[in-house]
Amino acid sequence: MITRTAVFEGMIKPGREEAFKHAVVTRLGPAWKAFPHALDVRLFYIEDADEGAPPIVMMQQIDYPSREALAEALASPARDAARAATLEVLEMFEGRFYHYVSEGNAVEAVEAAQTR
Repeated sequence: MITRTAVFEGMIKPGREEAFKHAVVTRLGPAWKAFPHALDVRLFYIEDADEGAPPIVMMQQIDYPSREALAEALASPARDAARAATLEVLEMFEGRFYHYVSEGNAVEAVEAAQTR
């Protein structure tokens, strides 16, 4: 399994917190779920962090069955539509967002190792 994680680093513009979260759930959530081959979509709002940690507002993750499936999703019209909606929602946000791609399932790997 491949997971693409989006990290939103910065802050929601003052007074826009509820509107931002509403737009993420009502506009971006459905757009992310429409990506071809998306197995699961998760959204996390950061409530607390270690002292000195970067100011992460939220993280979003989408799981795909393979790197090929991820590549198809990123080349799709659904991704273009989601990107346009994201740029509109980011008008309520000060900062940047970026992505990480990870592979595997650490929990399953640990469980498999324990059964050996």
